[in-house]
Amino acid sequence: MRDYVEIGIGREARKAYQLNDISLVPSRRTRSSADVDTSWNIDAYTFDVPLVSHPTDALASPEFVIEMGKQGGLGVLNAEGILARHASLDDAIARVVGAGVPDDIFEMNTSVAEFIRATRDTTAALQELHAAPLDHDLLAERIAQVRDSGVTVAVRVSPQNARELAPVVIKAGAEILFIQGAVISAEHVQRGGEPLDLKEFIGSLEVPVITGGVYDYTTAMHLMRSGAAGVIVGSGVISGNASVGVGVPMATAIADVAAARREYLDETGGRYVHILADGEINNSGNVAAAIACGADAVILGRLLARATEAAGHGSYWESVSAHPRYPRGSVEPVSLGEERIPLGQVLGGPASEPYGETNIVGGLRRIMAKCGYTDTKSFQKVGLTLAR
Repeated sequence: MRDYVEIGIGREARKAYQLNDISLVPSRRTRSSADVDTSWNIDAYTFDVPLVSHPTDALASPEFVIEMGKQGGLGVLNAEGILARHASLDDAIARVVGAGVPDDIFEMNTSVAEFIRATRDTTAALQELHAAPLDHDLLAERIAQVRDSGVTVAVRVSPQNARELAPVVIKAGAEILFIQGAVISAEHVQRGGEPLDLKEFIGSLEVPVITGGVYDYTTAMHLMRSGAAGVIVGSGVISGNASVGVGVPMATAIADVAAARREYLDETGGRYVHILADGEINNSGNVAAAIACGADAVILGRLLARATEAAGHGSYWESVSAHPRYPRGSVEPVSLGEERIPLGQVLGGPASEPYGETNIVGGLRRIMAKCGYTDTKSFQKVGLTLAR
């Protein structure tokens, strides 16, 4: 039964839950973490771990994406990011990081005004860098660099520019296409432009499409019926940011979309659509909770920013931080003076901190084993309790 509360006369709101509200119930049988299989398959592609990197320039240089693939995950390039607008990605990133909040801020006598000014400076730098025109040849060169390494090539485009950019990135070698926005529907309509009907558009492509973000059963069902191979639930940190006012806490959102997937599976006689969770993922426990609620894979952003291969040099921001009219989120240091570590250690350990922010895959394996499960699909059936 859905739980509603009255928030005023004639107005009700549904109670919803975050991943941190969820606890997992161990079964009568525990396992060895060495026996746990974390592999993930989507379409014809297989990955050793169910982890995808968020398509932000703070992470996704070609070098980072290649290393993500070598570590068994899936890295995603942003076709509309800085890497497709500026030949020297390092110089462009240095402009952003140099204008931002220093990573030793807590050791400095920094005023609130100085902090706010630094935040605004980084946003302005991002907006200026993103105002440069897209260079299709440069974008194709970046994609080719990843393709030539032998890892799976995934590229993100926005719904607004999907019709123009999808042929460009697919021709350059993209094997999986992400059509991703903060909020997306099966038909994107804009005044003065041609509507993007995802069912028609996806049907015209020869690569699998993963699309989102969504937060509810109905929209997810529409996207599944459009032919998407995967649906993204959430949109990075925004889904957990109450100041934005749009979205649903992730535990509830994932469960609702998983219900749509079961209905669609019955409707089609067996077509399975994958769910990717993108939000509220702050440690390996959140990764496990997202999968327990029904996700097949999770999209990681901030957790990967401390990797030495990450393009942001220890700083992190979402793609929407560069929006020309309504930027959301700021450029923030994630290491706070701590030494950056290789991506392989972030994902596979060993960990030197007790918060589940490194050795993410090891943490997931251990949680699954303690709950008695040896593969992620069966782990979606683990018992859940609410912490509040």
